[in-house]
Amino acid sequence: MRPMRLDMAGFTVFREETTVDFTDADFFALVGPTGSGKSTVLDAICFALYGTVPRWGGTRGLANALAPSANEARVRLVFESAGDRYVATRVVRRDGRGTVKTANAGLQLMPAGFDVTKLDTGLSPEDLGEVVAGTPAEMEQAVLDAVGLPYEQFTSCVVLPQGQFADFLHAKPATRQQILVNLLGLGIYEEVQKKATERAGQAEAKLETVDKLLGGLADVDDETLAGARQRVDRMGELAEAVAVAVPELDRARATAREQAAALAERDAELAVLAGVRPPDGIAELARAVAAARVAADEAATAVGLAEEREEKLRGELAAAGDESALRLLLKAHADREKLTGQVATVRAAVAAAQTEHDAAVGALAEARAAAERAEAELDAAFRAHEEAKATDQAVALRAHLVEGGPCPVCEQAVPRVPAVPAGSAVARAIAAGKAARAASEAAKRSVQERDAAARELDRVLLRARAEHDQLRTRLTELDDQLADAAAPAALREALDEHARLRRALEEAAGAVRGGRDAARRARGALDGAEERLRRAWRDFDTTRDGLARFGPPAAERDDVAAAWTALAGWAGEQAERRRADRDGLAASVGAAEAAAAEVEERIGELFTAAGLAVADDPRRDAAVAVERAEAELRRLTERREQAAELHEQRAGHEREARVARALAGHLRANNFERWLLAEALDLLVDGASRILRELSNGQYDLVHDKGEFFVVDHHDAGLRRGVRTLSGGETFQASLALALALSEQLAGMSTSAASLESIVLDEGFGTLDAATLDTVAATLENLAARGDRMVGVVTHVPALAERIPVRFEVRKDARTARVERTGL
Repeated sequence: MRPMRLDMAGFTVFREETTVDFTDADFFALVGPTGSGKSTVLDAICFALYGTVPRWGGTRGLANALAPSANEARVRLVFESAGDRYVATRVVRRDGRGTVKTANAGLQLMPAGFDVTKLDTGLSPEDLGEVVAGTPAEMEQAVLDAVGLPYEQFTSCVVLPQGQFADFLHAKPATRQQILVNLLGLGIYEEVQKKATERAGQAEAKLETVDKLLGGLADVDDETLAGARQRVDRMGELAEAVAVAVPELDRARATAREQAAALAERDAELAVLAGVRPPDGIAELARAVAAARVAADEAATAVGLAEEREEKLRGELAAAGDESALRLLLKAHADREKLTGQVATVRAAVAAAQTEHDAAVGALAEARAAAERAEAELDAAFRAHEEAKATDQAVALRAHLVEGGPCPVCEQAVPRVPAVPAGSAVARAIAAGKAARAASEAAKRSVQERDAAARELDRVLLRARAEHDQLRTRLTELDDQLADAAAPAALREALDEHARLRRALEEAAGAVRGGRDAARRARGALDGAEERLRRAWRDFDTTRDGLARFGPPAAERDDVAAAWTALAGWAGEQAERRRADRDGLAASVGAAEAAAAEVEERIGELFTAAGLAVADDPRRDAAVAVERAEAELRRLTERREQAAELHEQRAGHEREARVARALAGHLRANNFERWLLAEALDLLVDGASRILRELSNGQYDLVHDKGEFFVVDHHDAGLRRGVRTLSGGETFQASLALALALSEQLAGMSTSAASLESIVLDEGFGTLDAATLDTVAATLENLAARGDRMVGVVTHVPALAERIPVRFEVRKDARTARVERTGL
């Protein structure tokens, strides 16, 4: 995957429309101050393709895509992959409830030779090419098919996000193995093993089911079939008898229902008439309404007086001026006084740092001079030693004799090595040479220590000067702000007056609120009393309407209590007249129910004789019994035919289970996936070791043992060290080597068709010293010069950025971030 063009609008810090053109940027750098939005450019590439960003923590961080106060974010990425050109688009919106959702997502295959500059001419989405994916749900598979990498592999091999650069290097062996499984797609073998196990289980379950079915078919014989035929005949006779009895039962039940309905209607009338009674407390309702109306009027008058005082105080407070502006001016006075002291303190610190820096520079010069003198003395000692050896050859040869070894002159065994004479010039020259070498090494160490101290003091001095300049700038800004401002004492007096007026206003507002609460309570009491009165009339009307079929008398609407009393008296008279004929209706109901019970008993005897339980719907249940008997006969007939088919099915299920179980066993026993992982890790470490050796100028090789990573330090007699003991710069070198090797070799090792046409690094260049940074820059230049992929870095290190031909400078102001191309 190679990015060609990126368009953003409303995306995180890029509030306004921004375009980044990567068309001819084979080797580029994203530069700019910390926090300006460099990493956001890479976030936009990941978001356009996969709908998420590594530092968001998944799709639940979708709200992070929106710029502050923005309701919509749009990202569009044009990229090439395996010779084809695509455009991926995502739009995120915030709805009226504040929920952030993906409103649109799509992937299109652009026509061959499409000019990406035409995107600025207002083309409609239909003009961009064939739609490969048109919804967020379709994007995942479409992007995987186009790029060849899922999200986890893309952020490990193409765009290496900030904070995750060294994860693979420091991961535990089990975690690293799982990363390789995901990157290389080796999980497919585990899936095959699981599928085989699952299929074997399914076949065995089917085999067990067939065996159970065959076991149930063994009891189907001629006697059982004959019994089933006899039961079909008995159920037919039952259905005929029930068909005759059911109409008689229906007639008897209809008569019983009619008589019961008449009795129930009479009881209902009596219950309605007996329930007519005046409500409790009906006479006190009118007095309660009058008292509540007087209290509500008094409360409304009190609220009006309190509101007049509140409005007067509010006007006085508005005339006193802006309290926030007064407080800001008073704070500015305090900040200026504090900054004046800080400027003096920092100025003294700058002077002290300058003095200490000058002393360190002088000490460094002296150390270098001493080192030069020690080196000269070492050369003189060497020449003296050579002259002494030329003068006294015997003593010089004696220094190389070994007791029992051959003599270099006579080739005889040396029985004893004579001691070197005390006055030998050779012995004195050797001693002098050792002393001179020790002095030279000590002088070199002193130079290194003083040089490091001088560089550190130089950085301290630069920081102190920068801090002094910032404080002076802020102090000037405060002086401009306070040029026409009042003195602090006057500002405090104005703020005190504001506080007094605000307290008075709060008291008045409290009185208004209290009055309004009292008025609301009084009005509520009035409304409640009036509502009770209306409810009493509604209850009366409802009760009277319920008696309409009895012809109740008319009611006077002036006195609800009198109306209730009159209606209750009339209802009592009506109830007494209806109680007289109820006993005759009750006797008719009993006779009709007895006749229906006698027919029900006859039908129950028919079902008992047939061996069935008595049911609520005899005709339907008799028909069901016939159907069940016929179905049982058909089932017994079909079971014999099924047995032969089940035997054939059993043989097929048995073969399928045996083959699937054997495949699952082979994949589990042969450790096939573990072997592939070991081969992949060996290839990866070999490639990374080659790159690390180049980055470290031959100092380090990368090896692994039982899943752990180690470096072999050739500058320390081949010592093997764990990667967690490396310094920050060394860790970056090792991580970069692994990233480049993983990127180079993934296409050859993976089971997917990944197209690795670019790599972008967002990490760690500021931790490197000058020499290592130069080596890293040269390695990246060589990688870009091969021409097989785009190489990009995100950095704020000027020394690295200046060596990269194309630079995209990211700047951010109070409104938005912008990207400007510099360099070639």
